[in-house]
Amino acid sequence: MVKVSYHQKPYRRIIMENFGATVYASPTARTQYGQKVLADDPNSPGSLGIAISEAVEVAATSGGAKKYSLGSVLGHVLMHQTVVGLETLEQMALAGEYPDMLIGCIGGGSNFAGFAYPFLWKKFTAGQAIRVIAVEPAACPTVTRGKYTFDYGDTAAMAPIVKMHTLGHTFVPPGIHAGGLRYHGMAPSLSALVEHGDIEARAVKQLETFEAAVQFSQAEGIIPAPESAHAVRVAIDEALECKRTGQKKVIAFNLSGHGHFDLTAYDAYHQGQLEDYEYPAERVAEAMTHLPQVQM
Repeated sequence: MVKVSYHQKPYRRIIMENFGATVYASPTARTQYGQKVLADDPNSPGSLGIAISEAVEVAATSGGAKKYSLGSVLGHVLMHQTVVGLETLEQMALAGEYPDMLIGCIGGGSNFAGFAYPFLWKKFTAGQAIRVIAVEPAACPTVTRGKYTFDYGDTAAMAPIVKMHTLGHTFVPPGIHAGGLRYHGMAPSLSALVEHGDIEARAVKQLETFEAAVQFSQAEGIIPAPESAHAVRVAIDEALECKRTGQKKVIAFNLSGHGHFDLTAYDAYHQGQLEDYEYPAERVAEAMTHLPQVQM
């Protein structure tokens, strides 16, 4: 479990331990790569890229006793999750509506793609117009500020090289509470769709995201996960824009997770302890110097 999330989201760890799991904070001293990271920075908050590297190392050196299952970014994972978008299409049909816009959060791309790709399929095959907006943290703006190029999927450069939007595989994002969005890269297919103009990308800051999450909780009785709250933020913004212009639009957004295990983050917000992080330009620029050299 990424170290910053290990401490920010203790209830997730406790649930796993309740079912018999042993959970370590990544980077750990239990892998060679984790030892290297800690030697360079004993206070490293970790990242999804580092955790992937450690998991791959454990699986690769276990003699087949341990396996590693990818949870995002790669095409087959995105396709498996399209059950969400397919169900949404059915629900819209039952309601006699069709969305003018789709909104979802992006970290690696799987939950967003699962939601949006069936609608994009309708756009490409039947000409059904739709606006698709992907929302990411301003502190880890992979698509809105990253480079579309070849990079590794993990920090230790053990995963395959793919073409995607990236902030550099060695980039360690600030410790925002949306831990699932702290990833340096974006799914290759999603990145290509952004480049082609089929998906818009937008970045929002942590405080305005939690402001929207609290507003949504009070209106709907549902506490969204910090990751999902990014989609809530932009859905509210787009609804307010419709109110301002007098336009009527159907807005569909993906509430991809509840926040019952993230109440420490909400407590920090209510206590005024959360902060916004500026775009770490210098750290991203340094990470970009480590991109692989690919012959075209």
